[in-house]
Amino acid sequence: MRSYNTSALLLSSRRPPSASRPFMPSRPSSSLETFANPAPARDYLIHIEVPEFTCLCPLTGQPDFATLVFDYIPDKRNVELKSLKLYAWSFRDQGVFHEAVTNRILDDLVKALAPRFMRLTARWYVRGGLFTTVVAEHRKKGWKPAPHIELGRTAVEGGPTRG
Repeated sequence: MRSYNTSALLLSSRRPPSASRPFMPSRPSSSLETFANPAPARDYLIHIEVPEFTCLCPLTGQPDFATLVFDYIPDKRNVELKSLKLYAWSFRDQGVFHEAVTNRILDDLVKALAPRFMRLTARWYVRGGLFTTVVAEHRKKGWKPAPHIELGRTAVEGGPTRG
C-alpha cells in the first residue's frame, strides 16, 4: 500500500527550487483528455455532476457558482474525469456570461469526444434573487436514440446522487 505525506499534498508556501509559485499538486487546465470507449457498439448513458463550478460575472467581477450536469452517450471516446475537473477549474478566474460558458463547454467537449449525444445543464445559484438554468444539447448527425423504456426512477432521473 502506498502512503502519502498529507502535509506535502496541501498548498504550501515552501517553493521547490525550480518553481517560483507555491507547490500545488494540480493546476487548472484548458485541455480535455479522452480514452477509447470500452463498449462502442452499445448506447449507454454517462452522467457526471460538477457541483463546484465557478467563474466570474463579466459585469461585476463577482463569482458565479453553478452545478454542471453532463449526460452523454459516447461514440468512440470518453472523457477522463480528472481532466474534466481541471478543465472546469480553468474557468474560475474568467469573466463570462452563463449562456456563453455553458455553450463553450459543450462545444469543447463535443470537439474532444464527438459523442452520439450530449446535454449540458448548468444550474446557476441565486444572484440578485434570480436562478438561471442553461441547457445546451448536441446530437450527432444521423443518430437516433433507442425507444424509451420506463423501468422506474433511478438516481440519474431522481436528481443528485450525493447529499
